[in-house]
Amino acid sequence: MAAGCEEAAGAVLRSRACANRVLDLLAGPLPPEDAPLPDGCSAEEQYKIWMRHRYHSCVLCLAELMGHSSFEVKEMSLCTLMKFVEVEGEHPLVKAEWKGSFIFPRELLKLVVESLIPCEEDSSLLISRFQEYLEYDDVRYFVMKAVTENIGQIMQKTKEIPLPVYQQNVFSLISSISMPSRKTELVNFMVKQDHLEEWKVSKLKEHKRAFERMWLVFLKYKLPSSLYKKVLMILHDSILPHMNEPTLMIDFLTAAYDIGGAISLLALNGLFVLIHQHNLEYPDFYKKLYSLLDPSIYHVKYRARFFRLMDLFLSSSHLPAYLVAAFIKRLSRLALTAPPEALLMVIPFICNLFRRHPACKVLVHRPSGPEDLLEDPYVMEEEEPSESRALESSLWELRALQNHYYPDVAKAAATVNQSLSEIEDDISGLLELSAYELFDREVMKSTTDVPLEFEQVRGLFDKKNDIFAEYFALD
Repeated sequence: MAAGCEEAAGAVLRSRACANRVLDLLAGPLPPEDAPLPDGCSAEEQYKIWMRHRYHSCVLCLAELMGHSSFEVKEMSLCTLMKFVEVEGEHPLVKAEWKGSFIFPRELLKLVVESLIPCEEDSSLLISRFQEYLEYDDVRYFVMKAVTENIGQIMQKTKEIPLPVYQQNVFSLISSISMPSRKTELVNFMVKQDHLEEWKVSKLKEHKRAFERMWLVFLKYKLPSSLYKKVLMILHDSILPHMNEPTLMIDFLTAAYDIGGAISLLALNGLFVLIHQHNLEYPDFYKKLYSLLDPSIYHVKYRARFFRLMDLFLSSSHLPAYLVAAFIKRLSRLALTAPPEALLMVIPFICNLFRRHPACKVLVHRPSGPEDLLEDPYVMEEEEPSESRALESSLWELRALQNHYYPDVAKAAATVNQSLSEIEDDISGLLELSAYELFDREVMKSTTDVPLEFEQVRGLFDKKNDIFAEYFALD
C-alpha cells in the first residue's frame, strides 16, 4: 500500500513538471492519436502533437488519482490539475474564435469538478481543500456552470432516484461557494484577460444567474431527509440573498412547509424572507403555522429558531383576536408537559402576546369559566384556529403551572395574576435556555442557613421533657 502511494505521488510530481512545458504543446484541434499525420507535417509539429497527447493522458491520470485511497495523493493531484488550469489560462490550447475573445480552460476545470463529486465516496475533505480556489471569481463562475451540467447528467441516468453520497458531495461543494454581494468585489481572477470589463464573468448579474441556476437544478430532484434539513438551514441567509429571482424558490419552500415536523419548522425561515421582502402570499399560512404546534416544539433542537420566527409572525397588532387566542391556548395546553427550560421561555412569550392583543386578556380574567375541566370549550384537535373556540375558554393551564415543582416556573406563571406592564419581556436570552444551564444555576445559588431547631441543643438527651432522658443515661 505504501509503495503504491509513493508511486502515485511520484507520478503527480512528474506531472507537475509538465505544467512548464505547455508552450511545447499544439494549440488548436488535436487529431486522434492513431490517425495518420497530414502530409507536410514538420518534425516540430509532430513533436507538439505527440506532447499534447501525453499531456492529455497525464490529465486523465491525475483525475483518476483524485479517487486514490490516500488523501495526500488526492490533494497533490487536485493542486496539480488546478496548476494546469492556471497555466492553460495563460497559454491557451484552444485558438481564439475571434480577436479579443475570452478563453478559459473550461473542459479541464469540468474534469476537476467531476472528480470532486463522485457517486460512491464521500469527498468532503477534498472539497474543503478546493475552497481556496473558489476565491477566484472566474473559477467560481465556471465551477457553478460545471456543477449544474453534471447534476443533470448524473440524475437523469439514475431516473431521478436519490443518490445520497453524490448529492451530499454536491451539497458540500455548492454550499462552500461564497458569493460576492457587490460588483466591486469581482476583482480576483485566476486567468488575466484583456478588456476584462467586457467579459461576462466580471458581471455580478451573471454570477447570480449561474448561482441561481445551480441551486434550482440541485433542488429539482428528491433529496434525502437529512440533506433537506441542511439546505433549509442555510437557504434564508446563504442562498436567497444571492439569487436574481428569489421567488423561484416558492415551490420548493411551500412543498417543504407542507411536509410537517422539523422540515416545516426549518422552512419557516425561507418563507419569512419571501413573505416580508418579496410579497409572497401564502394561503392559509397561519393555519399551517398553528398545525405545527405539537408537543415536540418544546423539545426539538430548532426550538429557538421556531419561537423567534413565530414571535415575528404574531407581532402584528392587526391579527384577529380569535387567531392569537388560539395560539395562546394551544401553547398553554402543550406547556403542561413541557420541560422547565421551555416553560421559562414560553410563559413570557404568552405574556407578550397579551400585551400586543389586549382583547385576549379575557382568557385570564374569566371568573365564570367552566368549573369542570372536561367542560372546557376549547377544541384542541381542531385544525382551523377560527373553529377552536379558544376565546370562549380560559387559561386554567397557567393557573395549574403556578403549582409547578420548579419554583421559577411557578413564579413566572403567577405574573398573569397581576397587571402586565406595557413593555414587553425580552425573551431572546431565554430561547436557548437548556436544562444544563438551569441545573448549573441552581448549583451556583448561595444558600442561607436554615434554622432547624428553636431550642439550643446541649447534648443528646438534654432536651426538656425528652422521653429518652427519662429511660436512658450516658455513663
